[in-house]
Amino acid sequence: MRKIVLLGLALASPLALAGPQCTEADKAQWQDQTKFQEQLKAQGYEIKKFKVTSGNCYEIYGHDKDQRKVEIYFDPVSGKPVKEEIED
Repeated sequence: MRKIVLLGLALASPLALAGPQCTEADKAQWQDQTKFQEQLKAQGYEIKKFKVTSGNCYEIYGHDKDQRKVEIYFDPVSGKPVKEEIED
């Protein structure tokens, strides 16, 4: 049984676990991280964790203005959400 599980894990595509690809733009074109977070907070987001992903996204974990738990990937150039998960 252990061999089957390990084989399944070895065959699983690493892309299936990866987040979205947000941009290929040069980082000089990205919005400033601090200002971007300030804008989100002004919209009512409470940011628990902020990071830059390997897919060139700004990703936040926290809560929205309605206190729902969120995980959102943003395009760092446009600031638009690319993928979001909201937990009621």
